[in-house]
Amino acid sequence: MRKQIAAANWKMNLDLKGAEKLMDEILEQYQEMPDGHQAIFAVPFPYLLMVQDKLSGRKGLYAAAQNCAATGNGAYTGEVSADMLKGMNIPYVIIGHSERREYYHEDNQVLTRKTDLALAAGVSPIFCCGEPLHIREAGTQNRYVEQQLTESLFHLSADQITGFIIAYEPIWAIGTGKTASSDQAQEMHRHIRSVFAAKYGDAVAGSISILYGGSVKAANAADIFGKPDVDGGLVGGASLVATEFVGIMNSLKK
Repeated sequence: MRKQIAAANWKMNLDLKGAEKLMDEILEQYQEMPDGHQAIFAVPFPYLLMVQDKLSGRKGLYAAAQNCAATGNGAYTGEVSADMLKGMNIPYVIIGHSERREYYHEDNQVLTRKTDLALAAGVSPIFCCGEPLHIREAGTQNRYVEQQLTESLFHLSADQITGFIIAYEPIWAIGTGKTASSDQAQEMHRHIRSVFAAKYGDAVAGSISILYGGSVKAANAADIFGKPDVDGGLVGGASLVATEFVGIMNSLKK
């Protein structure tokens, strides 16, 4: 079975003491992950080494960056390169989060460069895709998400795509008062897998972990993760509460 993943995205939250406390509370309840399961903690840049240290030697628990630069090292004040992440032994980086696309105007071409730089450095992308409300209301979400994937990822080889991590974010269901059902999540995840199958074949598509990123909580995680093409979640607000995130970790498919 492909990897089942609970990925925490802390976004720009917590001071250092709060970050340390949250990690300690989670690790008090979860020392390591079972075979085939992973928990990934995407934390602000200043906390990466602290989290990396706390997770050291623990099976299936990993740190991740929330972003990387679209350039290599150089005169880019304030940026963090994929090579720098590799030098810190950070194994994962989120690329293309909806907030980066919306607030920082990162288009599919920028995300192609980030993906290539991360892979060249040996850092595995967690690549995000998803449609806003007006696209969902128009009924063109499948074509929209397919375009995000094909324009940013389809230059990669089958070997590079094998075992890749995709995170689907229904932006229309985040902070809008609208709710995405587990069936709607499965519908899009199935479509995403079919897009990869058409390009790379069923075996490669079947190796890809597709995470759901639409307001996952401990209360709904088991229902969402129980769908056949949902391989875990990319979790925002609920990842800032130890009991919530541990409940989500426990809800991954066995």
